[in-house]
Amino acid sequence: MKKLIVIITIFFLSLGLFFGKDLWTSAKGDIYSKVIRFHVIANSDFSEDQNLKLKVRDEVLEYIYPKLKLSKNIYESRNILRENSENIKRLSQEVITKNGYNYNVEVKLVQDNFPIKTYGSVTLPQGKYEAYKIIIGEGKGQNWWCVMFPPLCFIDITKGEVDIEKTNDVMNQFLNDEENNEIEIKFKGLEIIKKIIKK
Repeated sequence: MKKLIVIITIFFLSLGLFFGKDLWTSAKGDIYSKVIRFHVIANSDFSEDQNLKLKVRDEVLEYIYPKLKLSKNIYESRNILRENSENIKRLSQEVITKNGYNYNVEVKLVQDNFPIKTYGSVTLPQGKYEAYKIIIGEGKGQNWWCVMFPPLCFIDITKGEVDIEKTNDVMNQFLNDEENNEIEIKFKGLEIIKKIIKK
């Protein structure tokens, strides 16, 4: 009888690990397809170029915030960004010129691979995401980034800082259903094992 319990336990553990892995991959896949990142990439890592990057960021966020804040889903946000790309490029170029630089600027919405990154208390796994990029000059400097959809970029637009509590609220609301479903299914196998052992 004990041998049978051990065999059944190993079977369910293996099953749980197998499906758990698939579910985790699926959950990450959902995150990848539901997030639009925002990156402003500086010309270089010199302090002047890094400061210029932040000035461009501030102007662009102030311009696009009223247009994105009422977006109901990622499709609307994507269309808004595409429709406003020329204006965003023009605005970025104006900021660059106003500050005495002659850098070109490139604006694009792309799919790109990113390493694991943390924004406030939100950590996005490594993988391929949709990203709206503003590349200043040669684009060889460090970038500033945030999550444009869900709208984490706009939590504190005036300071460009991350309000961790509000960030948590937005992301928890956004991912709550997916996370709860994943956890519930993952641990169901363990509950079955516990019942078998008790018997």
